[in-house]
Amino acid sequence: MFESADDRLVFLSRLGEACGSCGWRVHAWVLMGNHFHLLLETPLPNLVAGMKWLLGTFSQGWNRARKRQGHVFQGRYQSVPVNGSDADRYYFRIVADYIHLNPARARLAGGKSGRLAGYRWSSLACYAKGKGPPWLEMDRVLQSFELAEDGRGRRAYVAWLEARAANDGGGVDEAAQAALRRGWYLGEETFRDRLLDLADKAKGVKPRQRRQAAGLEKDHGEKDAERIVRELGPKLGLPPSVRELAELRKGDERKALLAAVLRKRTAVATQWIAQSLAMGHPGSVSRQVGIVKRDRNLLKKLNELEKMCHCGDPGDHWCERWNSRS
Repeated sequence: MFESADDRLVFLSRLGEACGSCGWRVHAWVLMGNHFHLLLETPLPNLVAGMKWLLGTFSQGWNRARKRQGHVFQGRYQSVPVNGSDADRYYFRIVADYIHLNPARARLAGGKSGRLAGYRWSSLACYAKGKGPPWLEMDRVLQSFELAEDGRGRRAYVAWLEARAANDGGGVDEAAQAALRRGWYLGEETFRDRLLDLADKAKGVKPRQRRQAAGLEKDHGEKDAERIVRELGPKLGLPPSVRELAELRKGDERKALLAAVLRKRTAVATQWIAQSLAMGHPGSVSRQVGIVKRDRNLLKKLNELEKMCHCGDPGDHWCERWNSRS
């Protein structure tokens, strides 16, 4: 799956886009040759929509670069809920360590193979440097080990993993292995019971409308997309109704810019964008957004547009900057 550095850089770039549009937070990640692992937090219930977009867009680009068709991934991703509460930090630590020690178990880094933190395609390198993408949150892992959330804490965590990689090749002890093999959840029985209670409440019950917490969390679905259209449409000089939008060219630059904001800041499907902005087939939305991303002048307008919407993130372009350095 990852045959070159470019494949890995593209995946990380796509992951950053998914985090921006879905509000995800990543606490640990690693890219191996034929798979990847994420310790992923989803403040909103959009894992399925986000993963569908992430894996779909990566697969399309992977196939396009090789002039091939068909599936890239063997099957559906595996997702296991992990208890991340302060009262039950053990399982959170297990998963973080398991992810970061993957290169040691594959004998790609650690011990005689060199520093584990020297493996380029892991968040451990970010922990060692104290610098990473805006979607990577390191404090939560350090808290789970009761380490200081500063350079000392990060160095202690990296040293702990380097020792494990050197001494036992990144092996996982029997208790941790048993927990990882358990199946559909990682936590104590009380955590399992809470999950089952949530599932019971969801059966046949219409979900309550999620309230914004102090204005920090957004609905990354259609509601948020509609807000962005209402806010940015007039600033772009676009008419308010779909009927009037249909009178404009499907590839109108203003539509393309607004579609690019929606793709970056929400998890709505291209079908929704195509219908709401009268852009024709969903495939044309993807093409127009691609044009915006490749055109330096349009990209500048896109950045300015996001600032006007107050939905921009000053670290959003880390992936582009990081990719150019790598």
